[in-house]
Amino acid sequence: MPVLSRKKHKNDVHRSNSKRSSWFRFRRNENGAAAIEFALLAIPFFLLIFAIIETCIAFAAEQTLNYAVDKLGRQLRTGQITFATGEATDKTEAEFRTMLCDEVSMMFSCGADVDDRLFVDLQNYATFASIPTSVPVVGGKLDDSGFAFNPGGASTINMLRAYYTWKVTVDLFRPYIANITADGESQANYYLIVATTAYRNEAYE
Repeated sequence: MPVLSRKKHKNDVHRSNSKRSSWFRFRRNENGAAAIEFALLAIPFFLLIFAIIETCIAFAAEQTLNYAVDKLGRQLRTGQITFATGEATDKTEAEFRTMLCDEVSMMFSCGADVDDRLFVDLQNYATFASIPTSVPVVGGKLDDSGFAFNPGGASTINMLRAYYTWKVTVDLFRPYIANITADGESQANYYLIVATTAYRNEAYE
């Protein structure tokens, strides 16, 4: 075989081996694989984390509101809070609302100086059987037209209910928890938190 042919053959074999070696090295090279995998999974992973965090916060907010309603309901039942009796324990609706806001201020924003999403309904009833059990949601919105502040006196039957429209921020979680819409919104963006206590006032007079 001529010398030039042998050299050409060796060069072709060398180039072929070099290409094959480069391909194998490329297949074996895992540099950056973790970064690529993380980039692919980061968005759904963080959405899931945020959804879990929001669920925990919403649950804690619900427990906070329930605690506040139970506490103030107990004070109403025992006469520590009264209405229009002429006693020092009398509270107006605004004062009672402020007391409730103070109890839930750690989790909720409420008051005259903020976009208030806290609703209070306090009424007395002739019997426990006449107390409504349904949540007044009409057309996907909370209907507060029947809400009042009318606590009864001694030995009366009363129900205190508080509602808070909790803003759902995680898009992934919104379709599964949001059940309330706000004015001007076409889809549900809020989760309605409801806390209720029914009781008969003590004969504190």
